[in-house]
Amino acid sequence: MMGSPYHRRAKSFVETCIAQQELFYLGWPTVMSYLRIATHPAVLTVRYPPDEAMKNIETLLSLPHARFLSEAEGFWHVYHTTTSGIPTRGDLLPDGHLAALLRYHGVKTLYTHDRDFLKFPFLDVRDPFAGNPR
Repeated sequence: MMGSPYHRRAKSFVETCIAQQELFYLGWPTVMSYLRIATHPAVLTVRYPPDEAMKNIETLLSLPHARFLSEAEGFWHVYHTTTSGIPTRGDLLPDGHLAALLRYHGVKTLYTHDRDFLKFPFLDVRDPFAGNPR
């Protein structure tokens, strides 16, 4: 997000994902969180107008190699299995939700700076801000 010390590197990472033809996945919970944070006046001093933030999502939606993941029949069982044995509460709930969504769709690699995802052993967590995330 503009105003974040990670903005430039995050933007570069997303632009690389867009430019490559390799499939990449986004969970709807992540997309909605982006919209909430990018447009919230109390979160960032420099924020996107809602129309511009929505346009960013529409750009991603139009890419033939982008997939948006959502819940479907049987998701609750996958969520329960994914979070079993991990104290999933409070701030870890959205992480558990996304981890289960990735598992539900067979996605095993997650690019994130959030170290909490290391708690989900099936995920190959890669930090896009580390030297070479691949």
